[in-house]
Amino acid sequence: MSGPAADDRAPTSHERQAGQHWDASYHDGPAPWDIGEPQPAIVRLAAEGGFTGVVLDAGCGTGENALHVAALGLPVLGVDVAETALAIAREKAAARGVEAEFATADAFRLDRLGRVFGTVLDCGLFHTFDAGERRRYVASLAAVTGPGAVLHVLCFADTGPENGRGPHPVSRDDLTAAFTPGTGWHVTAVTPERILTRFDPDGPPAWLARIERL
Repeated sequence: MSGPAADDRAPTSHERQAGQHWDASYHDGPAPWDIGEPQPAIVRLAAEGGFTGVVLDAGCGTGENALHVAALGLPVLGVDVAETALAIAREKAAARGVEAEFATADAFRLDRLGRVFGTVLDCGLFHTFDAGERRRYVASLAAVTGPGAVLHVLCFADTGPENGRGPHPVSRDDLTAAFTPGTGWHVTAVTPERILTRFDPDGPPAWLARIERL
């Protein structure tokens, strides 16, 4: 599947800080967050029935989480701005015989997809945005979900010693401040987790948040 072009977007705060487009992270081997398998927290979440309806994986990267959910029989669309990552995701889907869609999309303009989703997964995207970008992102997510939809956010947490944290850690309050009833969302749970990375196989501390669309 091809999606709405995302090349008319402005660089995000992370891209400005890094001095390069997200796609560059995939040019010289796996990105630091690409562990070659789905995140254990997402596998557990899926086993517990956390995904229903049509699923959107926002910032899907090379597709491991999306492919895991799709292999359970759910319709899944993974979106990203990194064309190299999407190409790898499509290759994985074909090699594994898993039916999943992957498209280029701007996280701040998800309405351009022209789709509505029952469940949204954000694994490692929310924490890359600054405060202003978060407001735009939350509104973008609201545009492609209806009442009763569920959003799962797995992000780096600000807990534990600073030298053991992942980049761009966020607080519990950051999550609850971003997703409020005024924005069309309600945070129902925020639990401690880990995100496995290539630079820390034990995983920096993380939050797994469950957020419901009002």
